[in-house]
Amino acid sequence: GIILIAINPYKPLPIYEEEVIHAYSGRELGDMDPHIFALAEEAFRQMVRFGKNQSLIISGESGAGKTASAKYAMRFFTTVGGCWGDCSMEEKVLGSIPLMEAFGNAKTTRNDNSSRFGKYLEIGFIQENVTGATIKTYLLEKSRVTFQAKEERNYHIFYQLCASAALPELQGLGL
Repeated sequence: GIILIAINPYKPLPIYEEEVIHAYSGRELGDMDPHIFALAEEAFRQMVRFGKNQSLIISGESGAGKTASAKYAMRFFTTVGGCWGDCSMEEKVLGSIPLMEAFGNAKTTRNDNSSRFGKYLEIGFIQENVTGATIKTYLLEKSRVTFQAKEERNYHIFYQLCASAALPELQGLGL
């Protein structure tokens, strides 16, 4: 299949704006520079043309930008295909990411916010319109709950709960 190697620049760049989405929309793969939008367009066009499911596999090391790439692909699909019914679906799915990160991300020696779980994002379509999405996660490092290497931390949620222990709504939890 098609492979794109992307590098996380660790700073915002103007290459993911809506005008860039429209520049890649409807273009053949290879007409423009390699980009996550080029892959998303190819998958989208193949899905529409042949009516078959498509997959984008986003892989990489800690801090490589996998979650960001998935967000950009989703933004491409909702911008180009539109939404069916609830158009706030993108915001709902993207809004759930900080909560998922609290339960599955931890500080490692290589990254302060390293994802310790895998994500499977499935986007539903009716014709060309996005109808919804589900995210399935699977924990990769169960051992982190009981042990962390020196200079690493447990999952963020434990620290967030302890820091919030004085809040009235958490008083009954015995933190």
